[in-house]
Amino acid sequence: MEVEKNEAVDLLKSEIPFEWDPELVLTREVEAGRPVGLVLVDEVNGFCTVGAGNLAPTQPNKQIEKMIQESNKLAKFFSDKGWPMFVFLDTHFPDKPEPPYPPHCIIGSGEENLVPELEWLEKDPNATLKRKHCIDGFLFCTKEDGSNAFADWVNKFQIKTVLVLGICTDICVLDFASSALSARNVERVPPLEDVVIYSEGCATYNLPVHVARNIEGALAHPQELMHHMGLYMAKGRGAKIVNSVSLI
Repeated sequence: MEVEKNEAVDLLKSEIPFEWDPELVLTREVEAGRPVGLVLVDEVNGFCTVGAGNLAPTQPNKQIEKMIQESNKLAKFFSDKGWPMFVFLDTHFPDKPEPPYPPHCIIGSGEENLVPELEWLEKDPNATLKRKHCIDGFLFCTKEDGSNAFADWVNKFQIKTVLVLGICTDICVLDFASSALSARNVERVPPLEDVVIYSEGCATYNLPVHVARNIEGALAHPQELMHHMGLYMAKGRGAKIVNSVSLI
C-alpha cells in the first residue's frame, strides 16, 4: 500500500515538474552588493512540536525536523554575520477564529511561541520578530497608514534577496512569497529583487486521506505532494526555488 501511494505521488509530481534554481551562495551574494535577509515563517510550537495543539504533528515528523535544523543553522550564520532576519510567529486571539482551521496558536497557550531550538532569536539583536494574526504575513505587516513593516525592514537594510524558510510550504510560505513578489512587481518593496525559497528549510503538515474522511469538513493533505505543490505554485509566481544554500 505504501509503495502504491509513493508511486501515485511520484506520478502526480511528474505531471507538474519544475526546475531547481542554482544554489544560493550567501557570502557571494553579499559580496556582489546584493544584501540578503532571512525570513522564517511560523516555526512555532503549534505547527511544529509534537502534540502541542490542533495543528501540531501527532508524531515526530522528519520534514519538520529537517526544516528546524536548517533554520537554526542558517539563523546562527546570519546572527554571526550581523545580517538581518525577519521572524513571523502565527498568533491568534481566542475570540477571532481563522476558518477553515480549528483554534491554534492562541495567545497564552504556548503554541504561539518559537520552537525551543529557535527561542534564542527572541533576544538576538539582528532578528525582527512579528506576530501575525492571519495566514499572509506580508498582508499583516500593512499598517493603518498604508505603509508595510516588512517593506520598511527591506528598505532599512537595503535587502535585494530574501531567503524564505518555514511552515507551511503551501499555505503561509506560499502566501507570503506571492504577496511579496506582487509588491515587488509594482515597486512597493524596494530594493527587493528576489524571493528565494529553500525547499529543505520548509515543511507542511500531513493529513492522510483515511484520516481526513473521519473529520467533518477536512481536506486530505498528503505532506510530500503538498510540499511539492507549494514550491511549484511559488515558482509560478516568480520565486526562485533552491534545494541547496551555501554559507560561503
